[in-house]
Amino acid sequence: MAYQVDNVQMEEKQREKSIDDWLPITSSRKAKWWYSAFHNVTALVGAGVLSLPYAMAQLGWGPGIAVLVLSWVITLYTLWQMVQMHEMVPGKRFDRYHELGQQAFGDKLGLWIVVPQQLTVEVGVNIVYMVTGGKSLKKFHDVLCPDCKSIKLTYFIMIFGSLHFVLSQLPNFNSISGVSLAAAVMSLSYSTVAWGASVHRGKQSNVEYGYKSSSTAGGVFNFLSALGDVSFAYAGHNVALEIQATIPSSPEKPSKKPMWKGVVVAYIAVALCYFPVAFLGYWAFGNDVADNILITLNKPRWLIATANMMVVIHVIGSYQIYAMPVFDMIETVLVKKLHFPPGLAVRLIGRSVYVAFTMFVGMTFPFFGGLLGFFGGFAFAPTTYFLPCIIWLSVYKPRRFSLSWIINWICIVLGVLLMILSPIGGLRQIVMDAKSYEFYS
Repeated sequence: MAYQVDNVQMEEKQREKSIDDWLPITSSRKAKWWYSAFHNVTALVGAGVLSLPYAMAQLGWGPGIAVLVLSWVITLYTLWQMVQMHEMVPGKRFDRYHELGQQAFGDKLGLWIVVPQQLTVEVGVNIVYMVTGGKSLKKFHDVLCPDCKSIKLTYFIMIFGSLHFVLSQLPNFNSISGVSLAAAVMSLSYSTVAWGASVHRGKQSNVEYGYKSSSTAGGVFNFLSALGDVSFAYAGHNVALEIQATIPSSPEKPSKKPMWKGVVVAYIAVALCYFPVAFLGYWAFGNDVADNILITLNKPRWLIATANMMVVIHVIGSYQIYAMPVFDMIETVLVKKLHFPPGLAVRLIGRSVYVAFTMFVGMTFPFFGGLLGFFGGFAFAPTTYFLPCIIWLSVYKPRRFSLSWIINWICIVLGVLLMILSPIGGLRQIVMDAKSYEFYS
């Protein structure tokens, strides 16, 4: 009898292992440290970098610099925590964000705390990138051919989306490392174009650095909205553990060393992208800067067209990086809960439905950026700024008022403030955008 039970357990273990070998996050553990570097650059440097000068214009010099630098420091610290916690239990790896949550808060609660937030971020980012990709393609077309017949944004989003039906069939993180490398190079390139062109244009003659809004209330709302924009410029944490899961690990050589090396390289790249664009763009154009610096820099035409194409290539890579954990969740549910056989059919249908869904939402609500400021506040701030700190406090239990305890509580307080304040600015933006909006225009 006992023998039969053992057999059943063995078979169950084998089945679990074969499924894990097939699922996208855990299937390939052969990544090098530089994979983690460019995956992290691709995930972190959103196309949001181009709106940073605009955020600076709403924050002003002092608060703007403070918020940008503080966010950089805090998110680097919380990312370090996540890298450390990946293997905190000997012989076990937390390959997914929610597995870390389950370790800290228990199986049920951990899932409910982490998964809704992580999904909001990843699906939200994917929809925004559908719109960004479409908009940049449209801008590329309009810049190169100003006299052509105008084509609807909807069609450009469809063109951009159609590419992802093919790319989303790449099975795991290691197989998209080529796409991701191209994306990381592009993000550095168009950031350089943005600040280089700003310096080339120089400080404009009538430049003003005061707040733009005529009313005090407007100024406050814009300030809150910009806080949201800046904080979401750092959202790579939602895919950090999933990226680390692809690195080989043994007790002698834990994966946290190569992963951390990659993160540091990525964060240096992020600083080289964000700070020059934000500060030099604002310095050159003051509060006249558009919410996408490339629009303000509309000449020379060939350069701006090239930069828009670079954004398209980067967003292609970013979309895949953020979609991979979602594919992992979809396939886990289909195979483990609904007992579909793992294979091509599950992958083809599940992923194509998801791509179609993000494309449809993007075409229907292209002002989704404002929506992101709103939803993002509820999900971005926690997953990036304070959830890692709470997990750290609950797992490691540092002494009260020790350095670790104080730093974590500071991050939690700042993160909670962000979570409460930034949706207010985002909501007002949505209301203003929706007034003048026509469907599928």
